[in-house]
Amino acid sequence: MRKILQCFFLFSFVVNLDLYCFHQNVVAAQTKPLPTPGMKVDPKNTALVITDPQNDFLSPKGVAWNLVKDSVAENHTIENIELLLKTAKGNNFKVFVSPHYYYPYDQKWMFGGAMEHSMHALKMYQRKSPLSLEGFKGSGADFLDRYKPYIEDGQTVITSPHKIYGPEANDLVLQLRKQGITRVILAGMSGNLCVESHMRELIEQGFEVSVVHDATAAAKINDLDGDKAAKINFRMIASASWSTNETIDKMKSSHR
Repeated sequence: MRKILQCFFLFSFVVNLDLYCFHQNVVAAQTKPLPTPGMKVDPKNTALVITDPQNDFLSPKGVAWNLVKDSVAENHTIENIELLLKTAKGNNFKVFVSPHYYYPYDQKWMFGGAMEHSMHALKMYQRKSPLSLEGFKGSGADFLDRYKPYIEDGQTVITSPHKIYGPEANDLVLQLRKQGITRVILAGMSGNLCVESHMRELIEQGFEVSVVHDATAAAKINDLDGDKAAKINFRMIASASWSTNETIDKMKSSHR
């Protein structure tokens, strides 16, 4: 009986010691600063990817403007995306645009999530068909005019459209790999939806990703702050979360 009690007490001591150590490790993990891996920038293998630089989000005439205008103003999103495009073109970085288009048959989808329903109700990114540009120029699906000199220069890769948020349904990953790209500087619209979904999928596909956290914006609906949510996840998931100025400095210094 004594041996049984001794074994029991020894077992209890070991279990409690393990629980104590586990608790201490949890506390240490909670208080330890989050790592900042960073990302090397090199025009040979690094590209700028812009999601949805389109009127429906970024023009006051766009159907989603009222949802994102506060966030766009706070981040200086419109100006910062243009600065990134200008810097990329001036420093020999390849540029890829992942646009968002909906065609008439997409309006007949039988189910979808909350923001999908909102986008379809607002009739965002509407085009007549994949084979027609009728009514496209100046529409909500068109690119912001100030970006067109960079996007329509014959050098930018414009992928097939993504259909919900991420690039799983378009050819962005294929296009990046065919150009020898392994690292991505990511920006565009909108932060906690398409940008975050692109970030997650590109990381899962084996790319290093840095997100430019003030070259995006997101909807603020009642007590839901998409911009805040996005910035938290950029910091927790991506290799780096940089400001536009930091990104520009890194792109320019890559030649030194």
